[in-house]
Amino acid sequence: MRIIDRYLLRQFVQVFIICFTSLTGLYIVFDAFSNLDEFAKAAEKEGNLLSLLGTFYAYRSVFFFDRTCGILALISAMFTVTWIQRNNELTALSAAGIATSRVIRPVIVAALAISVVAAISREVVIPQLSTQLSRDPKNLSGDKATELQPRYDLETDVLFRGQETVFKDRKIIQPSFLLPAGLDTYGKQLSAKDAYYQPANQEHPGGYLLKGVEQPSHIGELDSLKRGSRLVLITPKDARWLEVGECFVVSNMDFRQLTSGQKSRQFASTWQLIRGLRNPSLDYGADVRVAIHARLVQPFLDATLLLLGLPLIVGRENRNIFVAIGLCIAIVTVFMLIVLACQYLGAIYFISPALAAWAPLVIFVPWAAVTADPLLR
Repeated sequence: MRIIDRYLLRQFVQVFIICFTSLTGLYIVFDAFSNLDEFAKAAEKEGNLLSLLGTFYAYRSVFFFDRTCGILALISAMFTVTWIQRNNELTALSAAGIATSRVIRPVIVAALAISVVAAISREVVIPQLSTQLSRDPKNLSGDKATELQPRYDLETDVLFRGQETVFKDRKIIQPSFLLPAGLDTYGKQLSAKDAYYQPANQEHPGGYLLKGVEQPSHIGELDSLKRGSRLVLITPKDARWLEVGECFVVSNMDFRQLTSGQKSRQFASTWQLIRGLRNPSLDYGADVRVAIHARLVQPFLDATLLLLGLPLIVGRENRNIFVAIGLCIAIVTVFMLIVLACQYLGAIYFISPALAAWAPLVIFVPWAAVTADPLLR
């Protein structure tokens, strides 16, 4: 690595860190002051307020990096190139016989490396932090009861209803499950005092343990029910691990999928989203299919955005850094609007999910190839 490479990389990294720290700081200040009362109440239970804020936003900063790294990489690259142009360093290097493409090569490599790091974080780090990232500032401890939106298990056709849920205990308060035809032998409604999600183990598959069953009465004297060949409602008569007044409803829809919906999907890895599509209990639609394709396309979109922005800076005689900022904002705005528009059209089935994710590349790659060709020679 030559001196000029180290110099440009240092400039790029400095700008990237400054931009990321500034944006993250603004986000933290705005969000923290908006939820300061909730943080103060949670700190009374969990301890020090600063420690709580630090932990909460440390996890959030990882997700914030994933959302902003592509744009910040472009901004950092444009600032770095504009800076060496403004100080006539690029002119001096060109006079020494060094091609412009060779000068900016470390900047391009660094920007692409950030895109790769973001992809790894998206697929490995963020899914492991999904529990922490799912925490709501208004319910940090997870012990507050929140409303449950009714949701079907598409595999068993059971409608999961209830008064409220408690995320910390994975509990449904006053569950009232609506049973479909074929499972309504003892009545259409299965109600109890509480229901708890239980992951699969050696005794039973995944599902919900209902305690204090109120309807049907005498649940312990009733036989378990099947839908086709699959056992769906398990009663104490057929399961020794169940106590009096309990029953178990089998479901492949876990508690987070039942209660979080879209929020749980954005923290999932691509493989988890694919498994969700294959899960017959879930109602993942075109928006998830678009998201899966978008995950695959994202590194290429980041590279395309970079190659759209850099030629406008390198090819301009105007070295005003504020002009660079204006050009960067314009490019990013147009680019993001088209990407979001394509993804929206895919989510509403106007175009196929695959086309919705790949269409921005079809639109912008020829433009990027034409504008960046002199730069990369």
